[in-house]
Amino acid sequence: MKTPAASPTSPTRWKAVCAYDGTTYHGWQSQTNAVAVQDVIEKALGTILGTPLRIHGSGRTDTGVHARGQVFHFDAFWPHGARRLLIALGTKLPASVQVRSLAPAASDFHARFHATGKRYIYHLHLGAADPFETAYSWSVLKPVDLARMEAGACLLRGRHDFAAFCAESGDERETTVRDLRRLEIVRRGRRVRVILEADGFLYKMARSLVGTLVNIGMGHLEPADAAALLHTGGRIPKVKTAPAHGLFLEKVFYD
Repeated sequence: MKTPAASPTSPTRWKAVCAYDGTTYHGWQSQTNAVAVQDVIEKALGTILGTPLRIHGSGRTDTGVHARGQVFHFDAFWPHGARRLLIALGTKLPASVQVRSLAPAASDFHARFHATGKRYIYHLHLGAADPFETAYSWSVLKPVDLARMEAGACLLRGRHDFAAFCAESGDERETTVRDLRRLEIVRRGRRVRVILEADGFLYKMARSLVGTLVNIGMGHLEPADAAALLHTGGRIPKVKTAPAHGLFLEKVFYD
């Protein structure tokens, strides 16, 4: 990537990291007849800069999914420095959306195409969560055997064709093969985190993996079924999708 060049005649490319509560938004990506996180940020930037502009995210998140580390980039003339732009954004964005960092980037940096991996964390609660956590975790009301879930997770880690764990999105893609570098189950009391890290995720892949692991934990599937699902070559009814509100995009990786 090229080194950022200071030029009064060309806009600066900015790289930003944002967090958002996805409860009331129709995902990250702008769409017709619905409010997405992208729309909210673009409106705030347009007001500050005095001109409409488009931002480009590292990838979309579904309706109701949250983020702590979504990355986006945009091009804009702004001579007052990153800190002042960050402060200005804080005055224009709603409390549910926060730009956490902002800096000039290489002129050819692309938030999506230069990403080398992503980390998601899914939050489960064994039993009913309290009212302050229900919007951000899946309350699993039936008994779950975490050892069975871990046995299934072991078979899913690595480089595989994850077509069985992908919902149809209408997007064309070259391959459904992904390298699932990390699939870890961490328990603290009744709270359980499923940490998923890969070189990329297919549409609803993270939620489908969690839903399948929970079904294994409940005894609806055997741990060995996790490996068998990888060989089906496509989505089947056995693969369930976990609710969106427990999922957080935690981090996007770049070289």
